[in-house]
Amino acid sequence: QVQLVESGGGLVQAGGSLRLSCAASGRTFSTYGMGWFRQAPGKEREFVAAISRSGGSTYYADSVKGRFTISRDNAKNTVYLQMNSLKPEDTAVYYCAAGTRWPTRATSYDYWGQGTQVTVSS
Repeated sequence: QVQLVESGGGLVQAGGSLRLSCAASGRTFSTYGMGWFRQAPGKEREFVAAISRSGGSTYYADSVKGRFTISRDNAKNTVYLQMNSLKPEDTAVYYCAAGTRWPTRATSYDYWGQGTQVTVSS
């Protein structure tokens, strides 16, 4: 069992930046690929970014490419999402997830955090 806890969400103006963190329990963190997903009210949960077990491969949704950066520090059992040039459309609850299968599919992830709210004002 893996426990994930997100932090770093908040309120920011358009054009600003936030860095989300996801802390994982256990010594097996490095065996999982990690992903970030988001869900706005009334909308489906959507893929944002993912990173492979070693951090050697990253994946991004087209909507965030060039603005967001995912990274991980396996020594700290933590994955990060640096979000720059934020837009009101980025407003959502952001979820961290751990899995071992296809990186962009929500159904491929086995463990999920509780989410952290990101609100971007215009």
